[in-house]
Amino acid sequence: MLVMKRRAGEGFAIGDDIEIEVLEVAGTRVKLGIVAPDSIVIVRKEARATREENLTAARPIDPNGIAALVHRLQRQPKIIP
Repeated sequence: MLVMKRRAGEGFAIGDDIEIEVLEVAGTRVKLGIVAPDSIVIVRKEARATREENLTAARPIDPNGIAALVHRLQRQPKIIP
């Protein structure tokens, strides 16, 4: 990972087609401006993680896997507090 310090108004380039500029710094928040070709998809990291979690949760469940899990749960001793 490359780490660099930039102030508002400063920026950097990624390759020949992508430019990133720091537009504003306020407290712990940074506003970035990104210039990139339309073919480049730009997504916030947390949005990508949420999408991947949603896709995983939406996958069909194998009925045999559910049956095996139910069987295992029924065999476990019950703990009474």
